[in-house]
Amino acid sequence: MSQRPQDPLKIKLFDIIFEAETPSGKLFDVVLLWAIIISVLAVILESVASIRLQYGELLLAVEWIFTILFTVEYVFRLFCVRRPLSYALSFLGIIDLLAILPTYLSLFMVEGTSSLLVIRALRLLRVFRVLKLGHFLGEFNVLIRSLKASWNKMVVFLLLIAILTLINGTLMYLIEGAANGFTSIPKSVYWAVVTMTTVGYGDIAPKTVLGQILASFIMVIGYAIIVVPTGIFSVELHKTIHKQQSTHVCPQCAREGHENDAEFCRFCGSSLH
Repeated sequence: MSQRPQDPLKIKLFDIIFEAETPSGKLFDVVLLWAIIISVLAVILESVASIRLQYGELLLAVEWIFTILFTVEYVFRLFCVRRPLSYALSFLGIIDLLAILPTYLSLFMVEGTSSLLVIRALRLLRVFRVLKLGHFLGEFNVLIRSLKASWNKMVVFLLLIAILTLINGTLMYLIEGAANGFTSIPKSVYWAVVTMTTVGYGDIAPKTVLGQILASFIMVIGYAIIVVPTGIFSVELHKTIHKQQSTHVCPQCAREGHENDAEFCRFCGSSLH
């Protein structure tokens, strides 16, 4: 049984909003992208004091116009899918919601929330479908899947680094002490993090020979560990990079990232046809 919306109106809206193969669907996406660009530019310009002083009311009106339009669009997206909650909890669904929330929050005097509207720029990810750059979106999905697959290993690696940093920071605190700027273990750990990541702000530095030897050891370790997360990610990337994905949208949960020959959605199990 087909999982596409049965209501003719929902089918029409689904094809316009979620697909970019038809003229009406492509026109919708192009107009949407331009609306996103203009709304983001308005938010950026509003942050400039001189522009806000002269055109503040106009920019506020533009912000509300686009917020209302994006709200209507978001409601239509929920309306024309079989599982609105699945779309609402998807990556693009959350971005769509976050793109309109800051303006409404500003009604409750949450200062600075309007600046968060720049998150609308993330919606430009839809340009991959509009311009038929499906292979770019496929590569993006490959990277995301590789990151997810390597997450457990990365957590273990970061935990070991945290322990090593704590030990090194504590040793430096004992060696250098408050007289040389290492006034506490937290500050010494901060120094260890800055040194191990090769940032080197230079606000505090060891003065004793033993401290400098330990610092040199930490610097070398910092360069050595750079290759570890890269290697972990590369292994997982190698496992997934051969799997080609399409930009076809699931009619039920409205999520992308399926294999080209997939018959069913890899997220909700619904038929893709």
